Amino acid sequence: MSAETAAAQPEAKGAGRVLAVSSTAFTVMFAVWLMFGILGKPIQEEFGLTDLELSWISAVAILNGSMWRLPAGMLADRIGGRKVILGILLFSAVASFAVAFAQNYAMLLVLAFLVGFAGNSFSVGVAWNSAWFSKGRQGLALGIFGAGNVGASVTKFIGPPVIAATAGTVIFGFIPGGWRFIPIIYTVLLLILFVLVLAMCPAQDRMAGANKSLGEMLQPLKQMRVWRFSLYYVAVFGAYVALSAWLPKYYMDNFDVSLTVAGLLTATFIFPASLLRPVGGWLSDKFGARKGMYITFAIMLFTTGVLMMPNGHVVINHADGSQTNHLGYAMGLVPFVILVFLLGCAMGIGKAAVFKHIPEYFPGLVGPVGGLVGMLGGLGGFFLPPLFAYTKEWSGFPTSTFFVLFLLTAICTIWMHLTVVRMLHSSSPELADHFESPNPQTDSDFPDQPDHEPATRTKEVLR
Repeated sequence: MSAETAAAQPEAKGAGRVLAVSSTAFTVMFAVWLMFGILGKPIQEEFGLTDLELSWISAVAILNGSMWRLPAGMLADRIGGRKVILGILLFSAVASFAVAFAQNYAMLLVLAFLVGFAGNSFSVGVAWNSAWFSKGRQGLALGIFGAGNVGASVTKFIGPPVIAATAGTVIFGFIPGGWRFIPIIYTVLLLILFVLVLAMCPAQDRMAGANKSLGEMLQPLKQMRVWRFSLYYVAVFGAYVALSAWLPKYYMDNFDVSLTVAGLLTATFIFPASLLRPVGGWLSDKFGARKGMYITFAIMLFTTGVLMMPNGHVVINHADGSQTNHLGYAMGLVPFVILVFLLGCAMGIGKAAVFKHIPEYFPGLVGPVGGLVGMLGGLGGFFLPPLFAYTKEWSGFPTSTFFVLFLLTAICTIWMHLTVVRMLHSSSPELADHFESPNPQTDSDFPDQPDHEPATRTKEVLR
């Protein structure tokens, strides 16, 4: 079936409601998952935590929101995404309510871990929407759903003013104010969404893997391609999650801005990294996912390569004992924000491009494959915040954060390019020794093949 024919097929009745409700639920659950990014500073001040202790609060939430993505995606394929998403909403509401009453660091770690379970809604939503949409629209549908990543900015907007307005108060006689009021708000929203899913989404769900055994669902995980996609997702999603939690503190520590301003500046990274995901899905549907990945990694290498440069200058010791300073370099707030914005744009396109690969290569197994890719991508978000803190402590440079991301992106780019080259050589070995395009009017070099065939195969491989 051609792409045009697939795109023209009508969607199943109820697909639009599934997409709208699941995207809304995912947006709120993503906000819950990453709420410690903006709550971190008030929590650090109240409990007297070090930077490393604070980094582990965000990290454990990210861990629990990643480690169950594979089984959650598989379960959604087997019993339907509606049932699984309802369970996650209810569990997350209870955990979020408990966060508001944490009394010490150990309790915070446990509750942050539990509330992080909301992050597993991603693989559920991917499997759920893939089952309801045709192949020609899956890229766009998954891009729209994935734009729920913008939930990471919700706390950045509502958090600082709500914290400031309610600090030191007790609402309705038992609800604490300040930073503790934010998880209460999310508890109410999660319960409202629980009711909406029950009321609006078709009870007769679609289950792509209902008739597949556990062995069949896990079979694709033996392919190296799945693990390669997972590493790409660490770079475009794991790094996005880590930076969403890390940037507010980075802005406050390095540019001396308030919590409110830091939240707003972080949103200039989160919005493009989330809202461009549907655009990335559309581009992947139209031009192919791999082209989107090349563009993504090129922009990420450029931006992180500049951002990782430390402020300072070169000191030259002269023979007479004097010293002179040369090549002074310092990045101001405005260029920093612009580069981080561009980094977010690249991640938004890249996240959609990675997941466009999955229904194309593994139709009917989007749950387990998407779950594994999402799980490893999220685990990247778990390891990166502590890694940011440790590299800063070891090097003394705050910009070492972006060196970590540059190195990760470079590894992904090299692996992807080597894979593409190998695929091209396998598809068109007769072109291996040609460093210039063969003359299309001459068939002497390819006596057994039409002139257009290598180009056609090359185009197919590159997609």
